[in-house]
Amino acid sequence: MESKLQDFQANVCPECKGLIISIDNTGDVLCSNCGLVLNEKVVDFTNSGKRAYTKQEKASRDRLGSPITNLTPDLKLTTVIDRKEILNPDLKRAAKWDTRMPWSKRNLLIATTELKRISSNLDLPQHIKTEAMKVYREAFKNKLLRGRSINSMIAASIYYACRIKKVPITLQEILGQSDDNDKDVRRAYRALIKELKLKAPNTNPRSLIPKFIAELNLNNEVERIADKIVDTFSNHFPISGKDPKGICAGAIYIATRLKNLDFTQKEIAEKIGITEITLRSRYKELKTKLNIKFPSLN
Repeated sequence: MESKLQDFQANVCPECKGLIISIDNTGDVLCSNCGLVLNEKVVDFTNSGKRAYTKQEKASRDRLGSPITNLTPDLKLTTVIDRKEILNPDLKRAAKWDTRMPWSKRNLLIATTELKRISSNLDLPQHIKTEAMKVYREAFKNKLLRGRSINSMIAASIYYACRIKKVPITLQEILGQSDDNDKDVRRAYRALIKELKLKAPNTNPRSLIPKFIAELNLNNEVERIADKIVDTFSNHFPISGKDPKGICAGAIYIATRLKNLDFTQKEIAEKIGITEITLRSRYKELKTKLNIKFPSLN
């Protein structure tokens, strides 16, 4: 009973006991009877003043700032002291120490910058960046960066995220954007899988075919034939340990020959990013095991 009485008294004017109201446009809190202003220019953090009809509209009109994600280097609240406006020497010394970032925060800041750079160059979606940073944070937490560079671990984390989310990005494409050498990135990836006990599915060669078809400017009929060749081969023969790009290259070369298109093995190998020897090996294997016959030219 006393709590209800206190709540009622908190909403009444201390002068005339009138009803307290708030005005959204000005942010003022005043008495509806005598006009006594109890507070002014109160910031409303919950109402943006615009109607939102969907969840996305509500999020875009939220005035509380962007949500904290794994891409935020420091998940804690931080302060920045402006040294230019400080006159007290003791406070200036505190501001100087404030700018000295601890290694853990500096590490994540460097990693986030490198992650965003590679992701931007490869046009990776947001959920891949979030997953990659989540894996990197686990690696950092488990001290897997000892003896390994930040850039190599970030590249390995991106590759794992692409595989687990089934995004058709090959390791060679990520290596092409990384500043570290191929051996370091591969070693970092093996460390992630082993130490964090992760499981990543093999890259399905079929998922890479549309991208390579577009890069070679081939038509839908060639894509359909190449996709059927890869699908049939994958269902009847083991593909574990084989480079998915090599299987795609062999299937595309067979499809171009079946459609009598003038494409050399060198053109396809260079565009896909493999050697002619790899393409020739996969081509012969696909042709032999699937018993593919080419139409005779009359």
